[in-house]
Amino acid sequence: MDALDTVSLSILLGALLVLVGILSSLVALRFGAPLLLVFLLLGMAAGEAGPGGVRFDDVRLAYLVGSVALALILFDGGLRTRFATFRSVLAPSLTLASIGVFFTAALTAPVVVYLLELSWLEALLVGSVVASTDAAAVFFLLSGRGLRLRPRVAATIEIESGTNDPLAIFLTILLVELLVAGDRPWPSIVLSLLGQGVGGAVLGLIGGRATVLALNRLALPQGLHAPFVTTAALTVFGVGQALHASGFLAVYLAGLIVGNRPTRAHNTVIAFLDAATWLAQIVMFVLLGLLAWPERLLANAGAALAVAAALMFFARPVAVLLCLAPFPFSWRERVFISWVGLRGAVGIFLASIPLLVELPNAQLYFNIGFVVVLVSLLVQGWTLAPAARWLRIALPRSEPAPRRVELDLPGQLEQELVGYHVGTNNPYLRRKIVPSWAKPVLVVRDERVLAAAEAGPIKPGDHIYLLAPPEKAQVLDRFFVDMPPPQKPDPRLLGDFFVGGDITLGSLGEIYGLAIAPADRGTTLADHFAARLGHPPQPGDVLPLGSIALVVHAEAKGRVTRVGLRLADADPEPSIRARRRPLRRLMRRVGSLVRALLLP
Repeated sequence: MDALDTVSLSILLGALLVLVGILSSLVALRFGAPLLLVFLLLGMAAGEAGPGGVRFDDVRLAYLVGSVALALILFDGGLRTRFATFRSVLAPSLTLASIGVFFTAALTAPVVVYLLELSWLEALLVGSVVASTDAAAVFFLLSGRGLRLRPRVAATIEIESGTNDPLAIFLTILLVELLVAGDRPWPSIVLSLLGQGVGGAVLGLIGGRATVLALNRLALPQGLHAPFVTTAALTVFGVGQALHASGFLAVYLAGLIVGNRPTRAHNTVIAFLDAATWLAQIVMFVLLGLLAWPERLLANAGAALAVAAALMFFARPVAVLLCLAPFPFSWRERVFISWVGLRGAVGIFLASIPLLVELPNAQLYFNIGFVVVLVSLLVQGWTLAPAARWLRIALPRSEPAPRRVELDLPGQLEQELVGYHVGTNNPYLRRKIVPSWAKPVLVVRDERVLAAAEAGPIKPGDHIYLLAPPEKAQVLDRFFVDMPPPQKPDPRLLGDFFVGGDITLGSLGEIYGLAIAPADRGTTLADHFAARLGHPPQPGDVLPLGSIALVVHAEAKGRVTRVGLRLADADPEPSIRARRRPLRRLMRRVGSLVRALLLP
């Protein structure tokens, strides 16, 4: 009976810790604190050296839970990454995720050698442990502080953070093997690196396509689609690790493929993985916090703080500047990307691997990695939003997100129903502008369901349902938010958006925050092109309008009938443009190759 009581108390204690972690997220959201920091401190407080007094030293269990959590986090990151975003920043992101990790570890190593008098191999191990960045912490802080990054910067950080973990994990495991088994010839190391990378990529491609095929072909009961996808992701990861390939790279690529292919129950899968990822992170962070002893951390605090400072102010910035030198990023964007490299879950997870294999200085590596992560979250975490505003990398997101209803339509995978409540100040209600790919089909008014044709003009208080592609549904939020016009055009609302030639300049100004002269607000786009173009309009003709550009998409009888919107391009200097042409051609070729592999 004592054994049963012990198990019951363990379940109760574990459930309480997770419950406190979930509730503490509300505090973190209110004060903009990194969630990882909250969970780590909670675990430390519950540990043997804290007021909780819980004795926990099972490194194997912490490693197992951490592996599962990281696999889910990487799969979820790939699932949410649109391939168009991936392709647009493929070259700089992969450069940061590969060469940048090597540079960061190598530039951190001399500081470790000097401060701790470790061997170069051990110093490289410490550098590899703290070399990767944490995407979850970065984007939680940005969204919690009400910021929206420039699309190119956000995509670069997102792809880098999602793809640099596998390399950091490989480097750490390789260096641990070298410290345990002795020197290995460099050709063997290079072949091992290539083998794991190629093996992980192949398994990710096969696993992602197989998951999509099974998800769309099998008649699974309602509610089992999301657990099936989650289990398939862990299967891909497990097979990769068992075959000594990069399971972390495999699971990320599998998520990228599943997220960019039409699948059943797409929104259900996203919602389920949200909850599963949150729970996995909470459990992992609490367990890692339980492993840490405050007095042991304090014993190496001075050296750890110096390593953290060298990483934040020297190693990461130099690595970013070197890696982004061939790419057209402004100095503000490069500085911000270097500062946004928050350390997180992967760093502490990797620091537990030497403990697992019982290396001689394993506790020292763990203490250094743990303190570096804490300092990064405290310093960079709380200064991330001010840095984004100071560098003018982010636009303020003052509007509350509208409640969006998404419903899958059985029998097809290309469209879904997206529903919104129409408020008094919605831009859609005021100007009736909507993207060409969003088609109104239903209106709910006074508890009556009406077809869009019979509903007539949309009124405040209506609920409108539109057909839209699942991957673009979120972009509609901006049209159904009660808020004043933005100060600057939102790049998410441009690109493939089209409006009719009868839309007025005043309507566009209200939606996109453009300064339109009072005398021109009633002018239609067709009349605007007729007055300014000087010749009959042809598809592709462009007219600037403030900070956006109007592009003729269709015309009839000399009148513009359809206009595309995009951001106005700044004309770079000839020397810069000429220098970018070979790089752009290379990026297009690499993007075409990756797209051919990932998509049908």
